[in-house]
Amino acid sequence: MASHPPRNVFLRLYRPSPILTPACGVPANLFHNILIVRTDRIGDLVLSLPMITRLRQHFPSARISMLIRSYTRELTEGQPLDDVLLYDRSGRHRPLFNLLRELRRRQFDAVVVSYPTLRLALLMFLSGIPVRVGTGYRWYSVLFNRRVYEHRKTAEKHELEYNLSLLSALGVPNAAPIPPSIVLSDDDVQEATRVAAGLGLTEGAPRVVLHPGSGGSAREWSAESFGRLGARLAAMGYDIVVTGGPGEDELVHSVVKSIGSRGRALVNRGSLKTFGAFIRDSALFVSNSTGPLHIAAAVGTPVIGLYPPILACSPTRWGPYTQEKVVFVPDARQCPRCHGGACRGNDCMELITVDQVLDAAQRLLAVPSLQPVVKVMP
Repeated sequence: MASHPPRNVFLRLYRPSPILTPACGVPANLFHNILIVRTDRIGDLVLSLPMITRLRQHFPSARISMLIRSYTRELTEGQPLDDVLLYDRSGRHRPLFNLLRELRRRQFDAVVVSYPTLRLALLMFLSGIPVRVGTGYRWYSVLFNRRVYEHRKTAEKHELEYNLSLLSALGVPNAAPIPPSIVLSDDDVQEATRVAAGLGLTEGAPRVVLHPGSGGSAREWSAESFGRLGARLAAMGYDIVVTGGPGEDELVHSVVKSIGSRGRALVNRGSLKTFGAFIRDSALFVSNSTGPLHIAAAVGTPVIGLYPPILACSPTRWGPYTQEKVVFVPDARQCPRCHGGACRGNDCMELITVDQVLDAAQRLLAVPSLQPVVKVMP
């Protein structure tokens, strides 16, 4: 006869576990094997990296692992992690029971799910991980037994800070936020130098990187506006490199064509960390709201971010986490299509003018230690 887990096992997994507060004096050896889960996109992963550092500070002897998507894996290299688990194979989700076996074998004693989905919540529950931290505001939040009640959709603070707040359920103090940092190796830097040489760029010559796409993650400033901005920066003596990801070749080359002889195209070439090293050696990065903008901020390059007037995309939550930035947000009330109502296209983004972005670029290029600025266009 087939045996079944005793009923009290399921009760123990379901029963809410008391949230530990810093006042509890949580011992540094309370947790020995901790998993962080972040299985969405590049920028989301970058903004979750400080969770690793904060956990390592508080639980120095614990084994810390991360469950992520395969294409973001390299961004975790050099972080104080012990192991990385992959949620997919070649972009396809691994079978549930395959992941379940691996999680059970690892015997984690705590998991923090910063990107909640039903599949992930169920996976952590069925894995039998004793302490499961996640949001308290999803219908499947019953599968977490330490629930944190913060509505991210209201964008009251930054995504990075929401991520760190989850750790309070493990008794980790809510100290000052830690900016994200990507660790670049000598190989990454050397490969970036080879990429620059392959583009015909002179080593040490000042360059500006424009990233006109967003991978579908946000409203976009037009290719025409990026082209005009690039042409004017090129006239000031800067080499302009226009970058893009998969499927953005046509967009990138249309911008390069508008720039002229000082424009270069760099589309979907090299690793993410090579891309990061290439950006680090650039004077400025200008982009819509997308993952590469967060890579640029994490390697210390001054950035200009172009954001739509949509709460879900708000720079308060999704802005580049750096002091060296200028962020533009158009005034939705001035949009010729939506007139302040629900956003229905990119029209509002053209309220951000090339002159305004050029002025911000000139100031960042001249004084890279500027205080961060968020501009809502009148």
